[in-house]
Amino acid sequence: MALRPIDNALPSTPERPKKQAKVSIPIQTQKKPSDFGVANDENKAPLPPSAEASIDYVSSEDLKPFQDPESKIQSLVEGLESKDWVKVCESLNDARRFSVYHSTLLLSVLEKVISVVVKAMSNPRSALCKTSIMAASDIFNAFGEKLLDFTDSGAFDQLILQLLLKASQDKKFVCEEADRSLKAMANSIAPLPLLKKLSGYVNHRNLRVRAKAAVSISNSVSKMGVEEMKEFRFVTLLQIAADLLNDRLPEAREAARSIVFSVYKAFTENEDENPEAAWQNFCLTSLSPIQAQSMIKVISS
Repeated sequence: MALRPIDNALPSTPERPKKQAKVSIPIQTQKKPSDFGVANDENKAPLPPSAEASIDYVSSEDLKPFQDPESKIQSLVEGLESKDWVKVCESLNDARRFSVYHSTLLLSVLEKVISVVVKAMSNPRSALCKTSIMAASDIFNAFGEKLLDFTDSGAFDQLILQLLLKASQDKKFVCEEADRSLKAMANSIAPLPLLKKLSGYVNHRNLRVRAKAAVSISNSVSKMGVEEMKEFRFVTLLQIAADLLNDRLPEAREAARSIVFSVYKAFTENEDENPEAAWQNFCLTSLSPIQAQSMIKVISS
């Protein structure tokens, strides 16, 4: 049998190229200080405390009067305008001392002080922010309705807005201080003019600001007499409450219910026979059907 020619053999399968072995190059890691014989963190001398930690929060009761307030008032504004935030904190505490003990002297520069308080509240340093809020509380207690004189300049309105914003923050100690300041505001300023300032914030886009405004409105309404409510209008108060009853935050809804109860008590004060019937009739004739039913439900529940 004849052999097959080599040329007619089956083609051989080409050999696959061999993979190149991967060579891992070790990455040089940064040596720790201890590798160089340097003391580790446990052996290091502690860093000096920050200025933030050295700021003292002095309660109003512990503030002391100035021995020579007339000379001190001259340097107060200069300190408030300092570029050093620690110096501003000290000056704000001085302004608090003037508010508590020498308010007459502070009145001449009060608008400047308020503008610095507002600016300091928006500062990212918590110590400066809290000190300014504490200053606002002492200013409310000292001057009360005199602060309404600064409405035209916008200083008082900015102060209210900043307090509502700070009360809405996540920092607990700042939030609690702002809440106390808002209460001082409600206690020191007559309800009617303050309510006119606060009512616009029930429609604020920030739901926390709405809630804090609702609480302040509730505090003011609870102090109003029948004549003051009539001047502001019962219907307007109920419309404010109706908007807040549907709010997302329970704090706003609870404040709304408090407003309704205050209005109900004042409205039915002279209704001896059937106060609930008079209330229902008033709501049904003054509000939309949905709003009226909400007001009736709050009182009957």
